Amino acid sequence: MRARKIPMYLVAIFMSVLMLSLSSTKVSAAAPQTTFLKPYSAVYSTIWKKGISLKVEGKQTLSKQSDNFWRFVFSADSMIASLNESSTFQVKDHQIIPQKYEYKSTVLGKKRTATLTFDWDKNLVRNDVKDKPWNLAINPKTLDKLSIQLQVRQDLKLGKNEFDYQIADGGYIKNWRFERDQMETIKTKLGRLSAIKIIRTDNLDKGKKTSFWFVPKLDYLLVKLEHKEDGESYYLDIDSVKLL
Repeated sequence: MRARKIPMYLVAIFMSVLMLSLSSTKVSAAAPQTTFLKPYSAVYSTIWKKGISLKVEGKQTLSKQSDNFWRFVFSADSMIASLNESSTFQVKDHQIIPQKYEYKSTVLGKKRTATLTFDWDKNLVRNDVKDKPWNLAINPKTLDKLSIQLQVRQDLKLGKNEFDYQIADGGYIKNWRFERDQMETIKTKLGRLSAIKIIRTDNLDKGKKTSFWFVPKLDYLLVKLEHKEDGESYYLDIDSVKLL
């Protein structure tokens, strides 16, 4: 029962992410673009392996709302589970400023919900889990675990070489760090693409290895992910994408 529950958890983490202090490796590129990311909708296929294989389709959508508000949504469904995450945020000086993060999941009939509401006047985030709200102090530039993926993309777009983020997650402030590895040409359903490979480095001591591939010519879209730990693995590949 527990093994089936993990895939949806991984989908949530690694798409939020999922997901960067970069190495000193230099990657030549044109002058960075400074506008924020374009609205889009993308579909991914994910495969989780641990004795058995389970395939889940996930969809993420970035849309522009009014008054500089944006909304980022990820959803996934299978016969035994469903998940929906969303982040509403603003953008100022290329920095994502989350306003509200919502999480809903159903696994074998068991439901779980969580809402994080950010109060930037007081530098607090209200955590509402199981109808028991409480506040947590946060620092400027703190992100939620879904919007971090967009901040990574935006920072890559700006040509930055250091990726170190604070995330409000599970009632704690967590530090997520990533490192640029190299440029690679990868095969996808969209064709062969030149991608920047990124490795998460803050959890390597736990025996985990997570790699991401972002494609500059697709507005630094995440197109591939691999995660391995303790005999299990998780893979994500893009199926399709369209601008909105």
